[in-house]
Amino acid sequence: MFEDLQVKVEGGFDIRLPNMVPIKQKFQMSKVDDVPGVVEAEFGKTEVRAKIKPGMKVAVAVGSRGIHNLKEIVACVVREIKRMGGEPFIVPAMGSHGGATAEGQAQVLADYGIIESSVGCPIRSSMETVQVGHLPSGIPLYFDQFAYESDAIVAVSRVKPHTDFKGTVESGLQKMIVIGLGKHKGASYIHSLGFDRFHAVIPEAGKALIARTNMAVGVAIIENARDETAEIVAVPAESICETEPELLIRAKAAMPKLLLDQIDVLVVEEIGKNISGSGMDPNIVGRTGSGLTEGFLAPPIQKIVVRDLTDKTHGNAAGIGIADIITAKVFNKIDFGYTYANCITSTALLGAKIPVVLRSDKEALAVAVKTSNRVTPETVKIVWIQNTLKLERIYVSDTYLGEIANRDEIVVEGEPVPIEFDHRGQLATLFQF
Repeated sequence: MFEDLQVKVEGGFDIRLPNMVPIKQKFQMSKVDDVPGVVEAEFGKTEVRAKIKPGMKVAVAVGSRGIHNLKEIVACVVREIKRMGGEPFIVPAMGSHGGATAEGQAQVLADYGIIESSVGCPIRSSMETVQVGHLPSGIPLYFDQFAYESDAIVAVSRVKPHTDFKGTVESGLQKMIVIGLGKHKGASYIHSLGFDRFHAVIPEAGKALIARTNMAVGVAIIENARDETAEIVAVPAESICETEPELLIRAKAAMPKLLLDQIDVLVVEEIGKNISGSGMDPNIVGRTGSGLTEGFLAPPIQKIVVRDLTDKTHGNAAGIGIADIITAKVFNKIDFGYTYANCITSTALLGAKIPVVLRSDKEALAVAVKTSNRVTPETVKIVWIQNTLKLERIYVSDTYLGEIANRDEIVVEGEPVPIEFDHRGQLATLFQF
């Protein structure tokens, strides 16, 4: 369709682009080197061990995010539950992800290597829910049936800044309890309230569900700026509401960012649900699918170009709407069923809107530069990243060199390289991230 699209721009697409320079952004790092040892120590805490009794049927809730070491962490949690005499099984806790089907959600887990043979317990995937009451405001509370009928629930979730709202609790244990374990029905209802209410609704609903279900333990994961496991913390259910805000503060401090004051064109090699709920993290780019931007601290960016979708996103391009330009290659990979199911459930339809589609990388870069204001091809400031999780090593145009020369947290790591294209206008330069 778009491969044959003829677009005309003044002056054509043969513009002289600046060379790109590899740089390293320096962040504070901490890392868990011994995942089994840390998980064992966390489950060895008296207040955690007290939650699992011999013979208990224990539902281990696992979400759909691309978390580093997820399979190993889940396998270790399962092992510790068995050591305490529990009988664990996995339930997907991912709202409407996986196409809002039981099979699709089981497949999402399988794509992360979470299958019975790898984690040591069965996977029980269902979209059936139980209504466990209402909030005082009348909001109904839904919960995964398998989890609800278990004797104890252990939620394994990464704690991080959310991609659509800001509050004392964002992405993490309580959001998994409320939306992930709410399945499609619960996720749809909560999202219908609007992201502008999430900062209040998630903590209120989280507290209510912890009280009305067999929630036992939350296993919180914090990642560092290199997308590595920085902390694993097991929290007894009665302490989750008190502890999670502090975990979020630590997660925010550990996040990577773009250490530049202003960006004309940001080129993103890949986006996907395994990268961020919004394909690319709004905490990095400053744009959200909800349209809410307060609290999303990022350098101003004039144009965002996306070159590809990850394989693990299975065509789910939710968040593509916050880009300005994509190529025909990206458009042809979009599974609109997956993408629309996700965005309709979230009520943030902006995330599913299609940016300007151009035939090639060359056209995409040229249009991005030509539509950036107050710059020329000779002065434009371009930043090129693999994705919003990997920001330690990136490329910047040589037009930044004077600006970053005396920055201790930025190190130039190589010589400038030209942006080159093949005869089809596709990128020929091989960037090493």
